[in-house]
Amino acid sequence: MFLAINPIAFAIGPLSVRWYGIILGTAALVGLLLAIREGRRFRMSPDFFMDLVLIGVPSAIVGARIYYVAFKWEDYQDNLWKVFAVWEGGIAIYGALIGAIIAAVIYVRRKGYSFWRIADICAPGLIIGQAIGRWGNFINQEAHGGTVAESFLRNNLHLPDWLVNQMLIEGQYYHPTFLYESLWNVVGLLLLFVLRRRSFLRAGELFFSYFIWYSIGRFFVEGLRTDSLDFTGPSWLAALMNGMWSPMKAFGFEPGFMTYGGNVRISQLLAVLIVLAAIALIIVRRRTGAASERYSDPIVRIGQVSEGTGEAVGTDTRPDGSKEADVKAKE
Repeated sequence: MFLAINPIAFAIGPLSVRWYGIILGTAALVGLLLAIREGRRFRMSPDFFMDLVLIGVPSAIVGARIYYVAFKWEDYQDNLWKVFAVWEGGIAIYGALIGAIIAAVIYVRRKGYSFWRIADICAPGLIIGQAIGRWGNFINQEAHGGTVAESFLRNNLHLPDWLVNQMLIEGQYYHPTFLYESLWNVVGLLLLFVLRRRSFLRAGELFFSYFIWYSIGRFFVEGLRTDSLDFTGPSWLAALMNGMWSPMKAFGFEPGFMTYGGNVRISQLLAVLIVLAAIALIIVRRRTGAASERYSDPIVRIGQVSEGTGEAVGTDTRPDGSKEADVKAKE
């Protein structure tokens, strides 16, 4: 009989180290390394991004938990201590992004930089971090879709044995939605790599592109899941969400059931709103001149413009952190 992968990687005395934590740590490290590497092009200190991760990761965890508890308050209102029991499950990726972004805005502004410029540098790290992090769900056999036949995984998706076997949960095979989202994010990473070298890209637009790409994929993958946060909305909204998701049926996919009895998945609705908001912000920022800087322009501290020359002057540490250097860019 096949035995699922043990979620505990190893133990040191009473301390158990889980694969989930190792995978999330790896995801954060890879994302950090990508940000540091791109930051060197703009003469940004690696310490800047290390501190950003140290602030952002805890904020992401708190945001993810607050988001989940807010939508499932009825499960916690009579037992408040469970709000802190994150080991029992109950976090949401959009909440994590909200928490991390709030912390990043505060940190970046305090350092005197434009949030949009730093967010652009971090965008590839965010999406690859999510691509890697989803494999933690694979180990834990969670965040999967509805039931499927074994033949669907082997013959339709042509998945290897080790992956198919891990999707056997209590006698049933399930959609490996973690895999769908992970692969979507890997393709998104390659897209961001291409976009950030295009001359037409303005400040903030790589970050918006990340959100657009991720949210489109999340919308379709979320429809397969059986653990989605949901609510009962108007019939026209439910029909709209179902209609937008219907192309998936042409590929042999069926929607997962609504765990909490609603008719609208919160993550699907939020994904649609994020895509629309990101597109609108790109258009508005270009038309109002708020996106006058290009991605390739030097990164300078806000408000540092030399008198008489019209040149922006920023001060930051060199990549090796040894001493300060002036950075100049024509406005």
